[in-house]
Amino acid sequence: MRRWNGWGDEAFTYPLSAKSLRFLIEEVGPGTAPQDASLKDVLATVPHARISPHPLISTDPEDRLRHSRGQSLPDWIALRSGRIPAFPDGVAYPSSEGDVVELLRYARATGTRLIPYGGGTSVVGHINVPDAGTTTVSVDMSRMSALISLDERSRLATFGPGVRGPELEASLRARGYTLGHYPQSFEYSTLGGWIHSRSSGQQCLGYGRIERLFSGGKVETPEGTLVLPPFPASAAGPDLKELVLGSEGRLGIMTEATVRVSPVPEAEDFQAAFFPDLSRGINAVMDMVTSRIPLSMLRLSTSQETRTTLAMAGHERLIGLLENYLRYRGIGKHKCMMIFASSGRRSLVRFAMARAKDAVWSHGGINVGRTFGREWVKNRFRTPYLRNTLWEAGYAADTLETATTWDRLPALLTAVENALCSGLSHMGEKVLVFSHLSHVYTHGSSIYTTYVFRLAADPEENLERWRTLKHAASQAIVASGGTISHHHGVGTDHREYLPAEKGQLGQKLISELITTLDPLGIMNPNKLV
Repeated sequence: MRRWNGWGDEAFTYPLSAKSLRFLIEEVGPGTAPQDASLKDVLATVPHARISPHPLISTDPEDRLRHSRGQSLPDWIALRSGRIPAFPDGVAYPSSEGDVVELLRYARATGTRLIPYGGGTSVVGHINVPDAGTTTVSVDMSRMSALISLDERSRLATFGPGVRGPELEASLRARGYTLGHYPQSFEYSTLGGWIHSRSSGQQCLGYGRIERLFSGGKVETPEGTLVLPPFPASAAGPDLKELVLGSEGRLGIMTEATVRVSPVPEAEDFQAAFFPDLSRGINAVMDMVTSRIPLSMLRLSTSQETRTTLAMAGHERLIGLLENYLRYRGIGKHKCMMIFASSGRRSLVRFAMARAKDAVWSHGGINVGRTFGREWVKNRFRTPYLRNTLWEAGYAADTLETATTWDRLPALLTAVENALCSGLSHMGEKVLVFSHLSHVYTHGSSIYTTYVFRLAADPEENLERWRTLKHAASQAIVASGGTISHHHGVGTDHREYLPAEKGQLGQKLISELITTLDPLGIMNPNKLV
């Protein structure tokens, strides 16, 4: 059973060792376990549904609760405290294009707002009900998740948009193919969600971001059907697929998505290396990407993230041996860990990893082999479960991300981390902050930052702490020339910062596009713009 107020399956717990807890106490202070509301108590707050019965729509209180919020920290605070300001009046479960058309007709006729719902993994408010005064239905796409067709000659697969990561990969791998798109939310997030938020997978260096993988599909809009043919390329005016990518459910509801697939790789290799400091690690990353070494992933942690990762990893004997070895090789307290990988034919993987190790060595790094690479792969989708454990120990953990060009990256990284580190000092609270570069390009990189702070007894105080930190970091991003989101999207949490990136005319174009396809404002109101 999936948790209703946290991440993932209730049966899995990410343990927090005594050493890890000591580390957190040293960094931010002792935590106090919060008093969370029970499912029974929260269900008692779900108001009566304001819609008439409809065969496609459930008004069950637990359905409505489970579709009321996503996975952002404000969502967690609302769910855990039971202070949820608004619920959808119902949850629709379409199973065909005809059902989607019927829901749009129903919404137009009744003035109901529709919120497309994929896996509920949004961390920026994409699926939240805008206010309690608006009749709203969450449209859960989980029943439209089948593999519709696979064109092996063209290597194109068409799915229902509600297919989740594991089911999508299982369907393709049974035929010898893969999409290769692995966001950290892979366990629950959906293809439709990836497209509508412009998602990046952990191995996008090799497979590409979702915009490279998305080839076409169908979107049912309030004004009719938008068909996106899967041409390999076209010069016939603006690419309409680009309008759908990142549209966050404002234009309509996707009913089919066609993606470019690849053969399952013959081999994959994940290895780790350590650098004496971040500067040399960044230079190595830039060398690797500009040399176009055929890697599928490059991930470089700052020294603070490296320190935090090793402190909370467990395996104390193994970590101790590693620390001693690195010190012997001249890599000390400012060390930065890199995880790098290649996927494809065995000969290509051997070539890529040899070239990558040469680059590591030439920039003063030490390759430590596959042990840490394999450990990272084993835990790549388990890490979000640590948020549950931290919360129960009295700590809030949140993330944010941005991207910029290489020349601006060091200053942006420093600005974001400084804004977060000092963000709660006026309250006498410390914040643990650490970052990594997880998606790299020839001309720049993303920055993915995690921050941890203590929970207060009052949920409103926790929300205020989050707002303070989020605003400080977002201002630093805008002032330092970064994008407000590299792969989480805009939703509601980033909406006020979007004009700084798009400009007045850009905002107008987005708004007018939405109005053209949804003149009555049916679709996912108040998200994006």
